[in-house]
Amino acid sequence: MSSVSLPVRTRFAPSPTGFLHLGGARTALFAWAFARRHKGQFILRIEDTDVERSTPEAIQAILDGMAWLELDYDEGPFYQMQRMDRYREVLAQMLAQGQAYHCYMSPLELDALRVAQTARGEKPRYDGRWRPENLNAGQHPPPGVGPVVRFKNPHSGSVAWDDQVKGRIEFANAELDDLIIARSDGTPTYNFCVVVDDLDMKITHVIRGDDHVNNTPRQINMIRALGAEPPVYGHLPTVLGADGTKLSKRHGAVSVMHYSDEGFLPEAMVNFLARLGWAHGDDEIFTREELVMWFDIAHVNPAPARFDADKLQWVNHEHLKRLPEAELGTRLMPFLVRAGFDTAQGPEPAAVGALLRDRSRTLVEMANAASYFYAAPPVTPESIAQHVGDAVRPALLELDERFAAMPWQRDTIAAALKEAAARHGLKPPQIMMPLRYLVAGTASTPALDAVLALLGRAKVRERIAAGLAL
Repeated sequence: MSSVSLPVRTRFAPSPTGFLHLGGARTALFAWAFARRHKGQFILRIEDTDVERSTPEAIQAILDGMAWLELDYDEGPFYQMQRMDRYREVLAQMLAQGQAYHCYMSPLELDALRVAQTARGEKPRYDGRWRPENLNAGQHPPPGVGPVVRFKNPHSGSVAWDDQVKGRIEFANAELDDLIIARSDGTPTYNFCVVVDDLDMKITHVIRGDDHVNNTPRQINMIRALGAEPPVYGHLPTVLGADGTKLSKRHGAVSVMHYSDEGFLPEAMVNFLARLGWAHGDDEIFTREELVMWFDIAHVNPAPARFDADKLQWVNHEHLKRLPEAELGTRLMPFLVRAGFDTAQGPEPAAVGALLRDRSRTLVEMANAASYFYAAPPVTPESIAQHVGDAVRPALLELDERFAAMPWQRDTIAAALKEAAARHGLKPPQIMMPLRYLVAGTASTPALDAVLALLGRAKVRERIAAGLAL
């Protein structure tokens, strides 16, 4: 990567017609990481020319997703709808220089042409009848027809580039017809706006999805017509579901903010997205800083990546386990509040998180598992009879009396549990399981001595008494 010339300038250019999904987020991440790796600039551009489908809510969803993933941009967001004067300026320049021309072919004529071409076994395409050099004598613009503007694509030769992900790609110019770059109402089209934006913003590297591969030769030809050299291109493969089919909502094709709501950490999502088609040796878990240090676009696998929900949960769990305790508490707090718990009525969230993190894959799981720290579990005579047998009641009563005065710390609690079991001829699990149910309402908790120590003497004794009274 030492051959990359500086300054590097990449961009992420989503259309605001929906949420920021996993595929788009990975594209943004790779463009961001490449720029940061080479100490370049990362630009955010909102391609909002699809007025009917673009919405303010979708724009906000993109900005929220970028902020959550901490993909900071150096310039932007730029909005294409605010650049219409610039596009019209370049259109006028291309028309004046003979690089584009007005085409008066009606949509009905174009449809009829394509039907005839298909019937002859030919590739349906515009036939160039309004190119200036193809005009017949007496061929004049028909009245009442608003012309589109078409780019004069070269007829001969080919257009090729060395794709940073897919390798050498080449298209024959004869396969490319004259692209419409402005509609009959004067509004510029997507491929033309992209060209002008990339040139004006001095983009050096375009990293985007491989659904744009067919657009690239047209864009390169327009860039060269405007007297510039095209940027370096890298087209990222598609993200598929675990079953190899197109990613859908059942696989996880939802907004990245959905994962924020579900208790995933942004650094875990960055780690997971980076591993969708890219790797650094055998490293599975890494930080944002390590990604920037290691990222090489040439190491992106050209084959489609597969989304694996179980792998995402594993990655998130690994990051949860690595969070400093205080930070874990800060991250857990809003999920405890959302679950309806009054955190003032229980232990510090940091201590709760530290105890639960080994068995919780997400912050939502952790908050749900923390319920007994903030609210007494519901018990009934029937449930007590099921979980607390008569044989263990004397041991629990004696244990409760000992809890009243002994030092309240984990090691003394553990010793008291073993001693009480031994005195009553019980195995430790025979006293610990009923006690766990009385204080936590579940058979699954971290080490019971740790749970009791964190829950506090008063609550433990209160719950034992309430349960045994039923």
